[in-house]
Amino acid sequence: MSDPIISCKSLTKTFRSGAEKLKILESVDFQLEKGSICTVLGPSGSGKSTFLAILGSLERFDSGVVRVCGYDLGTMPEKSLHVFRKDIVGFVFQFHFLLNDFTALENIALPRYAAGIPRAEAWDSARKLLNLVGLSDRAAHYPSQLSGGERQRVAIARALVNKPSIVLADEPTGNLDAASAKEVAKLISELPTATGTTVVLVTHDAELAALGSTSYSLKGGALECLRS
Repeated sequence: MSDPIISCKSLTKTFRSGAEKLKILESVDFQLEKGSICTVLGPSGSGKSTFLAILGSLERFDSGVVRVCGYDLGTMPEKSLHVFRKDIVGFVFQFHFLLNDFTALENIALPRYAAGIPRAEAWDSARKLLNLVGLSDRAAHYPSQLSGGERQRVAIARALVNKPSIVLADEPTGNLDAASAKEVAKLISELPTATGTTVVLVTHDAELAALGSTSYSLKGGALECLRS
């Protein structure tokens, strides 16, 4: 059996609020195999976003070991973490964070171009991803000309453009109407097959959490396996 693509051992994270310490994650153990979809269910404030941010190296942790794609996130300097975030992980957030002055195609291509890929290759990758997310006819549209669901699908394409091993999705349908949410959920569910990407998705929506081939609940700092 191959090594897990993500592994956490005794992961602990606390925040300070004045003199009080808030334990967000407490001795969390977690493993995920390559090419799967894992969902983490929990109410607002349960620490789901913090957990995802730690896996993406956006947040430091207090103790434990976190390995992602063979990288030990607890020992890497910030310069190396920047490369890790660029090359290994794609992020999808509740809000799309698209650049308003750039078209859908440009929003997708720019991270690839910024990574040093020639312009023609970056734009070609973006066109292929627009087709993957069903928006090839929206290439020249600006975010203001797209629906909420379309903007989120562009954001997913942007997360994929640097060919990450892992996509981390934080409440990706939380800002969408029901119909758009179903479209985005379906797209995310197809990513491992379509791109070979492993997905970790956190949500408070039990229906969305059911997408996972493995599913966990996060509450009171503890991660409980619901389905494996």
